[in-house]
Amino acid sequence: MREDMVVDEASEDAVAQARARALSSPLRLRVLRLCAFESRTNKELAELLGVNPGTMLHHVRTLTQTGFLAADAERAGVQGAREIPYRATGLSWRTPIPGASGVLVETFLQQIQGVDPDEIDTTWLGLKLNAAHRDELGRRLAELAQEFKDRGPDADGETYSLFTALHPDLNPPASGGADG
Repeated sequence: MREDMVVDEASEDAVAQARARALSSPLRLRVLRLCAFESRTNKELAELLGVNPGTMLHHVRTLTQTGFLAADAERAGVQGAREIPYRATGLSWRTPIPGASGVLVETFLQQIQGVDPDEIDTTWLGLKLNAAHRDELGRRLAELAQEFKDRGPDADGETYSLFTALHPDLNPPASGGADG
């Protein structure tokens, strides 16, 4: 193997690890959500998420350095203060992050705090699928999500969050029971 290929693979691995670490924080995932459709400054993000601006700056820098956030043009804030708004780049969409399920669940739980339970549309369905049908379901859900992602935001739309989880059901099988 050529030496430059080893360096490239090591560099790619380092980037992948840095990105995995960046997405390992529910707070950073919430920052990406807040910056998905409009640019927000460090100060705005800190206020919206109830954290210290210095703490938020660390998280914003981490997301910027790993390519998940990009700075928009500098603007003048109140009293002429220099502000840099950030927007999510979309890089996090479908980025494979090993072991991220726990972080995603925690982020989801944080996101729905304070939301009226009647405004959360949930579905819980037990299925019994062979490997081919499980793969088909996963593929079709991913295709549908990608289709809506590719459409881009509706100018007159409201913001929503979509969280799905397809996982093995660890409940013991009932003898001839129904799904639930």
